[in-house]
Amino acid sequence: MTRRLRRKVVKKGKDDTVTLSYLEIEVDELGLERNGIVDWTNLPDDTVIQLFSCLNYRDRASLSSTCKTWRFLGGSRCLWSSLDLRAHKFDAATANSIASWCVNLQKLRFRGAESADAIINLQAKNLHEISGDYCRKITDATLSMIVARHEALESLQLGPDFCERITGDAIKATALCCPKLKKLRLSGIKDVYADAINALAKHCPNLVDIGFLDCLNVDEAALGNVLSVRFLTVAGTSNIKWDLVSHLWHKLPKLIGLDVSRTDISLDVISRLLSSSQSMKVLCALNCTVLEQDPSISTTKTNGKLLLALFSDIFRELSSLFAETSNKGKNVFLNWRCSKNNDKNLNEIMTWLEWILSHTLLRIAESNPQGLDDFWIKQGATLLLSLMQSSQEDVQERAATGLATFVVIDDENASIDRGRAEAVMRDGGIRLLLNLAKSWREGLQSEAAKALANLSVNANVAKAVAEEGGINILAGLARSMNKMVAEEAAGGLWNLSVGEEHKAAIAEAGGVKALVDLIFKWSSGGDGVLERAAGALANLAADDKCSIEVAVAGGVHALVMLARNCKFEGVQEQAARALANLASHGDSNSNNAAVGQEAGALEALVQLTRSPHEGVRQEAAGALWNLSFDDRNREAIAAAAGVEALVTLAQSCSNASPGLQERAAGALWGLSVSEANSIAIGREGGVAPLIALARSDAEDVHETAAGALWNLAFNHSNALRIVEEGGVPALVHLCSSSLSKMARFMAALALAYMFDGRIDKFAPMSSSSESTSKSVSLDGARRMALKHIEAFIRTFSNPQAFATAAASSAPAALAQVTEKARIQEAGHLRCSGAEIGRFISMLQNSSSILKACAAFALLQFTIPGGRHAVHHASLMQGGGAARVLRAAAAAATSPIEAKIFARIVLRNLEHHQVETSI
Repeated sequence: MTRRLRRKVVKKGKDDTVTLSYLEIEVDELGLERNGIVDWTNLPDDTVIQLFSCLNYRDRASLSSTCKTWRFLGGSRCLWSSLDLRAHKFDAATANSIASWCVNLQKLRFRGAESADAIINLQAKNLHEISGDYCRKITDATLSMIVARHEALESLQLGPDFCERITGDAIKATALCCPKLKKLRLSGIKDVYADAINALAKHCPNLVDIGFLDCLNVDEAALGNVLSVRFLTVAGTSNIKWDLVSHLWHKLPKLIGLDVSRTDISLDVISRLLSSSQSMKVLCALNCTVLEQDPSISTTKTNGKLLLALFSDIFRELSSLFAETSNKGKNVFLNWRCSKNNDKNLNEIMTWLEWILSHTLLRIAESNPQGLDDFWIKQGATLLLSLMQSSQEDVQERAATGLATFVVIDDENASIDRGRAEAVMRDGGIRLLLNLAKSWREGLQSEAAKALANLSVNANVAKAVAEEGGINILAGLARSMNKMVAEEAAGGLWNLSVGEEHKAAIAEAGGVKALVDLIFKWSSGGDGVLERAAGALANLAADDKCSIEVAVAGGVHALVMLARNCKFEGVQEQAARALANLASHGDSNSNNAAVGQEAGALEALVQLTRSPHEGVRQEAAGALWNLSFDDRNREAIAAAAGVEALVTLAQSCSNASPGLQERAAGALWGLSVSEANSIAIGREGGVAPLIALARSDAEDVHETAAGALWNLAFNHSNALRIVEEGGVPALVHLCSSSLSKMARFMAALALAYMFDGRIDKFAPMSSSSESTSKSVSLDGARRMALKHIEAFIRTFSNPQAFATAAASSAPAALAQVTEKARIQEAGHLRCSGAEIGRFISMLQNSSSILKACAAFALLQFTIPGGRHAVHHASLMQGGGAARVLRAAAAAATSPIEAKIFARIVLRNLEHHQVETSI
């Protein structure tokens, strides 16, 4: 089959102007293919120009420098009639480098004060339109210089963020320098005084569209002098004297549309304006609290004019502008765009309405006032989706941003409103957003990706995005050279990667490699994109297969680089979380060891535990906890001052979140597996904070604190410290009251270690009176501990099953006892030979309670199917363990629990011996 491509053809008119039309031709007619490879140097000129038109100005300029032909074609007037500078750094040097191509530039979009300062260096004297955002730092001097150099200016728009440093002086300069001005829209001016507005009225006779949005003061009387104005918006502007407005503005002879949204206008003023103005057709008053609270609003007469408000059916009101019955309902904007309407006034009204509605809806979404759920679900979402299909690029962008914003109800916790999100999905919003994301316009790509990212917090929307091919689109956008686009795409992948079902799809789409590359590409000066990329990688790394892909793509190095060098807490937190997840698959891949071996990784994580930000400390401690499961990592963490850092962290987190407490205690638990580290933790003061954490209300903290204290108690010095620091009551409370079986189990084991007799052998010598006092104290603590150990063991006893097992020792009876006694999570615990040996010795202790406890522990460690059961069984094969177990099972003085549990352990050992011999 012959492939076909659709391309634009450059045509010259009689006046030598260049236009673009479409022509469909066959690829093989171009003679481009040679053995299946396209020779780009032989492309027709018009095809090259069409390709150039899809590039941003920097790529276009760069590509134009490759050869003389492309330099000539790259300078075509049709390519440089408009310029969007927002995506890249734009300064005077950059402006000078492309100035030769900008002679005929007519439309310009920029971002920020630095770009504004550089505009004059373009020497684009024929500029007709200038639009800027992030204008807070732009001064009167800069704006005055811009308008002085561009006398042909017809449209000037600055916003929607506030122009805090621009005053009426710059507006006056604009009026004096730009007599052809038709449209002026400014946001956040502190004082638009009378002289400035009167200058506009005097010097700009073609000024038909004025917008002073979110201003503090605007001279109402002076606005009444601008007789040329047809569309006026003062949305969000405060301190307006409405009585004066009602007596003046209705006299404006050409005023068709008025926007007073988000102001304190009253119903009385609205009524007077609608009844008195001869020319007005549309009055927009969205989110006007005083108006909406007026009880007589339902009886208001609009005299055949449109009143758009939150309480009105906006689509029905808009439909009344059209005589055709086809322009009804929610498709009114779409039908208007598709119609061949020659009514210039109507087209101007609809174009203006698109702009003011997109602006106002975004502002309302940003402020998120209470009580608007019904509006958003029934009208707002549909309005935004309709506006997203506008032919005005800035309207499309604001509508997409509005969609991204109105669904969010809690920024801190990334919570979105389910009803609003599903309203977008129900009205076909996902497909519309994905189509925008595929646009070659980077501004649209960025805003669409942002909306998709926010909406994907909802699991149902995330599923729809994935099913519509959104993962591939976002993975592609993550490779963009435009940082804004890449950042929002990474945010989308971050939210989608929360769902387990989407992780493999992200990896298959090349998302892992794209995210890792983002970190290297924007390693400095890109906090937002770095946080999102690291967050997405953190989610993906939680999956075993994806974690391998992250490592293969260079993710370990990239994430360690962030942990070491980045100072932004959001990036640090996500990088540490990603490293923690990479290290969480110790049994299935080598990532744990790989992270530990990466230069500077452990030192960086230890340093992050000292961060002033709790989230960073929590994730760093979690990473160290996971890494400590590897023997080499454990010792390397200690060598990097990890013991001291984690003890300090534990001491400081008594009032912290349960998550931080759990990870701080968990990291100490992991380090304390090593006896040397255990001794160091005790010496550094780690016992007291662990006892404090054992008293936490959180079940997860119980487990990690009990685990750490269990390991510490193996050492006699630490055991004595636990007693002296008041640890016995804390462990007793855990053993008897915690909702976590694991916490109760490990608390019992810690108490068993402390009172199996070793502490008495190593207790320091003291005076007779002190010795008596300590003896009494230890005896009391021992009695308390043994009492609760016994009670704990008995909660896993079934007298009837024990009696049956004692009488027959039948496998079924022992299996019944095992099932009752089993603590599922205990199968994940890994004991050393010394620990197993201690429990074997405990079977010979004079205390029947400790015998039962030791047998119960050995049962947990050897149950078939446990992660480390084979390891524990191998440790017990030699050294007389079986003999001791048989003796305990047969001893007349042993409690029945010890006897039955010992028999079960012997059966487990036989099972593992047979299994290993097969």
